[in-house]
Amino acid sequence: MKRANTKYGGNTLSKVLLGFILALLLIPICGFAYLKFGRPPVAVADTPFPYEKQIVKIPLNARIDREMLKSAPFGTSEDVFESGARIYHEQCSACHGDLGADSDFGAHMYPSAPQLWRKHRRGNVVGVSDDDVGETYWKVANGIRLTGMSSFEHTLSTTQMWDVSLLLKNADQPLPDPVTAILKQPLK
Repeated sequence: MKRANTKYGGNTLSKVLLGFILALLLIPICGFAYLKFGRPPVAVADTPFPYEKQIVKIPLNARIDREMLKSAPFGTSEDVFESGARIYHEQCSACHGDLGADSDFGAHMYPSAPQLWRKHRRGNVVGVSDDDVGETYWKVANGIRLTGMSSFEHTLSTTQMWDVSLLLKNADQPLPDPVTAILKQPLK
């Protein structure tokens, strides 16, 4: 019988196992070194990581789909739209623009804040009017991490958040004149 060649030390399986362990240790060390000493994209003007937007949307959309309420607890009316317009104008328009006026700095956020009174490039959809009202409510209530979209759950009442959400759901429809007047007021 021929003996295994041990001239170069150990068997092949232990070498593979040692290589695997070293790789598992080296990957987080290199990752930490890149984050600490490299130039990862952390500024708004930096080019994002490849597929960053797509990767972030997967868990966001999954969570919204699991948690959003399917419908508002009340319907729309001129009073609901007026209340929503006042709240929107005071709390949201600085980033998301007003009717006929885009935000001065919303476009310079990362990701940029969508202008909620502008039509999409394709179609007649205005802002988030094609989203479920429950999805808009979820975003208003919870905010979205790493986007600048803050949570209003502790700032606005449930009714106020629904008023804004219902207003935005109907942004592609003609709105009553008093609502339009509120949304066209200059910011203070």
